[in-house]
Amino acid sequence: MYAKRSLIRRTTALAAAATAALVLAACGGKSDGAASGHAGGHEASASASAPAAPSGPARGSGANNAADTAFAQGMIPHHRQAVEMASLAATRAESAEVKALADEIKKAQDPEITTLSGWLTSWGEQVPAAEGGGHSGHSMSGMMTGEEMDQLSKASGKAFDTAFLQLMVKHHEGAVAMAKTERTGGAYQPAKDMAASIIGSQSAEITRMNGLLGKN
Repeated sequence: MYAKRSLIRRTTALAAAATAALVLAACGGKSDGAASGHAGGHEASASASAPAAPSGPARGSGANNAADTAFAQGMIPHHRQAVEMASLAATRAESAEVKALADEIKKAQDPEITTLSGWLTSWGEQVPAAEGGGHSGHSMSGMMTGEEMDQLSKASGKAFDTAFLQLMVKHHEGAVAMAKTERTGGAYQPAKDMAASIIGSQSAEITRMNGLLGKN
């Protein structure tokens, strides 16, 4: 009787152990599959939701278009000529206010030339060559002709101050017009931002220069 009971208990224990093993195996398989599916789901989700890495100079700023290229290629020689004109003021201007303004123009536009050149290079576009001492492209809005630049370079004192202010007002008006075109037609946000800065700063300088002309 005792042996029979022991056999029953042993059989029951073995059956329970076997059942437990089957349950564990089933749970383990489900867990592994769920983990695998969960990880795969995360990977698929990350792959689907992550934006494609942008290439070229437009990273995080949007793609450039033809208007952006035209803006950069036009503004570089425009700025170069303004910097050349401003450089003359150091030795030829009589007015301290004109000298100070000229220095501010150089400090503002030199870095912009570097930035514009970098954009063009990164876009695979040609950077305008520095030809004719900044006279190239004088047909653009506000640009001085070679003759006008020569006359300015030969002037001095009060005559230089007046000529410089008159020519630079015209020059700035051309830059503002070019910048407004970029704001309207451009696509590359940093270029549009620079255009907005040019419109604001050079419009203020136009007002300032007209005020100085009124004093002469």
